[in-house]
Amino acid sequence: MEISETIQCPYCGQPMELVVDTSIEQQRFTTDCEVCCRPFEVFAECEPGEVLALDVQA
Repeated sequence: MEISETIQCPYCGQPMELVVDTSIEQQRFTTDCEVCCRPFEVFAECEPGEVLALDVQA
């Protein structure tokens, strides 16, 4: 199950929507900011249907 979460870019502070697949217990991936285009890492800890923790790092 995918859930949409709002995160902020660690560089420019722009809020953006991120879709997280909660069927994967622990995730680590890189994505780009929609505004400043800089890449950052996202760490997610999930249970099916729920995001337990979400961390964004430059």
